[in-house]
Amino acid sequence: QGQLVESGGGLVQAGGSLRLSCASSGRTFSIYAMGWFRQAPGKEREFVTAISGSGRSTYYADSVKGRFTISRDNAKNTVYLQMNSLKPEDTAVYFCAADRCASRVPPPSREYDYNYWGQGTQVTVSS
Repeated sequence: QGQLVESGGGLVQAGGSLRLSCASSGRTFSIYAMGWFRQAPGKEREFVTAISGSGRSTYYADSVKGRFTISRDNAKNTVYLQMNSLKPEDTAVYFCAADRCASRVPPPSREYDYNYWGQGTQVTVSS
């Protein structure tokens, strides 16, 4: 799977938008589902969204449904997370991760199902 590197985090006001990117150095990127998770201070890491290898199947946590959009560009080995209408409660370190199993549809939502993780990128939403 190679290395996963997130970017695009930062400080934004409530109601604003950010787009996170996660670049993979793996040669078989397109056959693995990818997920985004986040961890707020003092809280456990939680599932945000996931996308199948083809990009045709996606799954969102209820807390972000309608505000966040996951997508991927397999030609660039990159998965994206577009975050709109951000809220202070979205403040967290955001991690991308790669599924441990190939070709899984629908994409999984449990941490256990992912075995390659990026280092995380901080997203801070001010009120």
